[in-house]
Amino acid sequence: MNPSKDTKSELLTLDIGGMTCASCVGRVEKALDKIPGVEAASVNLATEQAKIRLRADSETQLDEIIALVQKTGYSAKISNPHSIPDQAPSKLFWGTDGLGRVILGFALSAPLFLPMFLMPLGIHWALSPKWQLSLATPVQFFLGWRFYKAGFKSLMSGVGNMDLLVALGTSAAYGLSVYQMISSPHASHELYFEGSAVIICMVMLGKWLEARAKQQTSEAIRALQKLWPEHAKVINQDIAITENFPLDQFRDLPLDQVFPKDRILVLPGERVPVDGIILLGNSHVDESLLTGESDPVKKHVGEKVIGGSLNGEGLLAIEAQAVGVESVLSKIISMVEDAQTQKAPIQKLVDQVSAIFVPSVIVIAAITGLVNWFYLDSASIAILRAVSVLVIACPCALGLATPAAIMAGTGVAARFGILIKDPQVLELAHRLNIVAFDKTGTLTIGKPRMLEIIPLSNAFDKNEILQAAAGLQLGSEHPLAKALLDAVKQQGRMPITPTDSKALPGIGISGKPSSGAFIGQSLSLQSIASLEANSHQAEVLKKAQACFDAGQTVSVLMNNESPSSPSSPIAIIAFGDELKENAKEAISSLHRLHIRSVMLSGDNIAAANRVAKMIGIQEVFAQIMPGDKAQVIRKLQSKNGEHQYVAMVGDGVNDAPALATADVGMAMSTGTDVAMQAAGITLMRGDPTLVANAIDISKRTWKKIQQNLFWAFIFNATGIPLAATGYLSPMLAGSAMALSSFCVLSNALLLKRWHPNR
Repeated sequence: MNPSKDTKSELLTLDIGGMTCASCVGRVEKALDKIPGVEAASVNLATEQAKIRLRADSETQLDEIIALVQKTGYSAKISNPHSIPDQAPSKLFWGTDGLGRVILGFALSAPLFLPMFLMPLGIHWALSPKWQLSLATPVQFFLGWRFYKAGFKSLMSGVGNMDLLVALGTSAAYGLSVYQMISSPHASHELYFEGSAVIICMVMLGKWLEARAKQQTSEAIRALQKLWPEHAKVINQDIAITENFPLDQFRDLPLDQVFPKDRILVLPGERVPVDGIILLGNSHVDESLLTGESDPVKKHVGEKVIGGSLNGEGLLAIEAQAVGVESVLSKIISMVEDAQTQKAPIQKLVDQVSAIFVPSVIVIAAITGLVNWFYLDSASIAILRAVSVLVIACPCALGLATPAAIMAGTGVAARFGILIKDPQVLELAHRLNIVAFDKTGTLTIGKPRMLEIIPLSNAFDKNEILQAAAGLQLGSEHPLAKALLDAVKQQGRMPITPTDSKALPGIGISGKPSSGAFIGQSLSLQSIASLEANSHQAEVLKKAQACFDAGQTVSVLMNNESPSSPSSPIAIIAFGDELKENAKEAISSLHRLHIRSVMLSGDNIAAANRVAKMIGIQEVFAQIMPGDKAQVIRKLQSKNGEHQYVAMVGDGVNDAPALATADVGMAMSTGTDVAMQAAGITLMRGDPTLVANAIDISKRTWKKIQQNLFWAFIFNATGIPLAATGYLSPMLAGSAMALSSFCVLSNALLLKRWHPNR
């Protein structure tokens, strides 16, 4: 039998240059979708990037993709992961969207349009036609060459864009002026050179303002990237890490030369270069830019530190665990970048409109010119009104409306420890009716202690039960497993290593102790919920009632030795887990948003209800098998005969199906990677108050998207008729078009003022 072929897709990210509006996005996407082997492609105007997913069996090369994008009229290059390089000031100043070109354009255009401002004062002065031509020509064909070049490429590809509209409009105004100058050499008042020049200057000013605003929307990523130190102090291998080890015995290596297991020296005030575990030293570590936690966190030997965090007053020696793309900081940057380059579902509507927008505008402009010429019998007025239509209709604001809001919203959320990796969340969060919480590790600290062992027969010794039960949990990362291993360690005993150890999905774990009183017997450590079909269930529940009343979590050690009879209970093991101090506040915050709270737990109903009552949760689903959590989410979604929008908050592997089933999945980063992959939102601190904050910033971002799209559509819907009927001159149309893009970006940037509510 042949091994199955790997069907994993390959993801490419390209930096795309030269895009100016939503039509450009559609052009590039259309070109990419036609490439054989491309499974999907998404292009983002705000980030100027394309995400391309290639099928595993694709033979298409990167060079072919780049060549096709360039043939379409845009530049393309492979994106450098997690890098937003700062451009040199000279390049920024004199570049395509640089301020230098804007200043030069207005300096040349000023003598052309300033006489208009003198007319109300009774001063009628204007340059001679030759001087007007001399000043307008370099603006039109030198500074404005970019519009001709990009517009021609878009025309050749059969899809128009903003550059084509600007090139057509300004050329018409410039050409009309040249014609008037030749036919009436002394009639300077009938020339419109100032219109064509000012339109180009205003569009350039708008693009410069856009570039600055887009740079601000990327500040969250830039701030995270700056956390990377360039080098790490790698302690020499022959040095023992002791209290007085020599501090000068290290090599200063570039970060990409650091490997797991390397030992790193971190001096006070330095940034931690990699994820690792503290081998020596104590200090306060500032993780605010990574987790949103405002206060430095006290760190001791054996605790984890995150690469990019700032070391406080103490000297630390750490052992590197995760470096490069495996580090927490790298994953955070990837999640934020992915969220900012993905499209929200509402963007599909914008893309559909943009595909037909430019051709429609050209047709409207042509009709405007013909109708005005027919009724007014003036070719110059007809051309000017057609020019106004072409200029006012540039779809820049439309293309930036959604991605600018997503970039600003996800960026500010990341700064406070909320990673929104799925833009669809933004469209669903404002509809949420219910939030369902997993209990352990989400509402509780997640570090339970073993409180009591209750043998169900006098023949069983508590110490032997503990050693056997702890042995079953060797290698497990589950909080209850750690509690058992800690308990046996505190008693100075050793867990008994089992044979035939295996996980029982949704039930627990089983194995055969290799020594002790239970040697060779098939034992399993199970949850109370898994005993539903066992004949001993009533007996176990009765014995455990006092534990339930105290709000404790209960596991049962079972003997499965006889295949012909039901498993018999050996002992009840009770665990206690403290509630997080802000769990009650988190639930209150949701209630203020008129969102119901629900708790899912594998505990007995009495224990679960006790916890729920303490923090104000309204509905409890107890004794839930881990595999049944997703089913509970589906029931909540279909409650009352209509779809209820449900968010699930969890942190464990067994929460992953429920997180994926919920309309909005939120995973605590204190949990497992599986849970975080299944969720649309990751909360970087184990703080349940972040749930309400995540919903709040999602709602605000969605509102900004709606506002931006509304104003972008309204701007064109009202601007085109005004331009067609002569209420907007070409200069005013150019100014309004530039202002619309700036307003959309500025509105999105208001999200940067958001702060979590406490």
